[in-house]
Amino acid sequence: MDAFLRRFFPEVYQQMKGDTRVSNYCRFNSQLLTAFTSSLYVSGLVTTFLASSVTARYGRRPSMLVAGAAIIAGATVGGAAVDLSMVILGRVLLGIGLGFGNQAVPLYLSEMAPPSRRGGFSNGFQLCVGFGSHTAQLVNFGTEKISGGWGWRVSLAVAAVPAGLLTVGALFLPETPNSLVQQGKDHHGVRVLLRKIRGTDIVEDELDDIVRADRSNKTTTRSGLQMIVFQRRYRPQLVMAVMIPFFQQMTGINAIAFYAPVLLRTIGMGESAALLSVVVKQTIGVGATLVSMLAIDRFGRRTLFLVGGAQMLVAQLMIGGFMASQLGDHGEVSKGYALVLIALIAVYQAGFGWSWGPLGWLVPSEIFPLDVRSAGQGIAVVVNFLLTTFVAQSFLAMLCAMKAGIFFFFAAWLAAMTAFIYLLLPETKGLPIEQIGELWGEHWFWKRFVGSHNRETLNFSAGAELEGVQVRC
Repeated sequence: MDAFLRRFFPEVYQQMKGDTRVSNYCRFNSQLLTAFTSSLYVSGLVTTFLASSVTARYGRRPSMLVAGAAIIAGATVGGAAVDLSMVILGRVLLGIGLGFGNQAVPLYLSEMAPPSRRGGFSNGFQLCVGFGSHTAQLVNFGTEKISGGWGWRVSLAVAAVPAGLLTVGALFLPETPNSLVQQGKDHHGVRVLLRKIRGTDIVEDELDDIVRADRSNKTTTRSGLQMIVFQRRYRPQLVMAVMIPFFQQMTGINAIAFYAPVLLRTIGMGESAALLSVVVKQTIGVGATLVSMLAIDRFGRRTLFLVGGAQMLVAQLMIGGFMASQLGDHGEVSKGYALVLIALIAVYQAGFGWSWGPLGWLVPSEIFPLDVRSAGQGIAVVVNFLLTTFVAQSFLAMLCAMKAGIFFFFAAWLAAMTAFIYLLLPETKGLPIEQIGELWGEHWFWKRFVGSHNRETLNFSAGAELEGVQVRC
């Protein structure tokens, strides 16, 4: 918003409005502006290390409560800001909330969902992220029109509303059965909870899986993080926990999400038109994520990854070609070409919405066994924050230096990640979360790392089941 830029980033505002010597691609190139954007993600990155331990030791609900409280505090400080330091402090507090929320919520959804619907439930996380982003853009579109130049305060402060819903809602939610067993709670209470959330009395197999997974954790004094890094049997999950969030950010989605209004203003669109265009883009993204929720447990994770990756690859190549051919260092593009760019961004957003958006959170949250699940999710969140920070901090400088070539840069990464999924990720749809580990021993590549351990696990499981039958008899 002009009023926000004038107050906190006057040099950027001056470049945007008056300096004709500055290239179209460089008008928003300000390290101070990118520091404001990325401060949230740096804070979230640091917080994740604490959040992983809290989530494993005390449960998923307490982390959600901390997340909500921190976001409320950040929104309050940001909305009341009188200088740049207060604005950045508000962003830091929001980052703390994001660190705890991204750690706890995907785990909560994966562990509470029935196996046959886990994909759809977990994709609800990305659906709500998209809906929240869409709502935020609608708020921006409305508050930008407030006379007096204080609409940005409403945009920053209104984040306290969903944070309040998260905090109050978490007070009424039960803890997950997996977390209760991990904390050593009474198994009878866990059985009652499982019967309630599954809608059936036949929960013994699932409870046995959870208890068995927790028992294996008790046999080692190593932390979950040490086990993931140093034990060969967790090599497939470690690679996925690092590479999937890495690739998710290298799709270029946050470059477009953070700076879509900036990008659209770069090609000559006005302030209101740019915001309205982003609203349209976000609407399409939310719709695509809803499609993903309905399709994920029918067609599987791999299919959506591959189709969405191909769609985004084509869209990025076309966006890059459009920018290279139509937008020089100076001047603007016609209204018709601007509409073409908006349509291409929408196609790209839809591809992300039903593939790497939701699946980038779902797959890392479901592939780890209970004993290292919180630590594994922590690794995924750390990598996500690292790459988000890198993209946020570097995109405007890269746009200035590479111009349209930046979109071909992201297209190359999209080709690489699509090949990675095709070759190395097994399908996990429909499997109980505590049985997914057996897939790696059957995979053409990963079986060399985990094959022998899986055979030992199966033998142990068979012995435990036989012992259980004898006891019941």
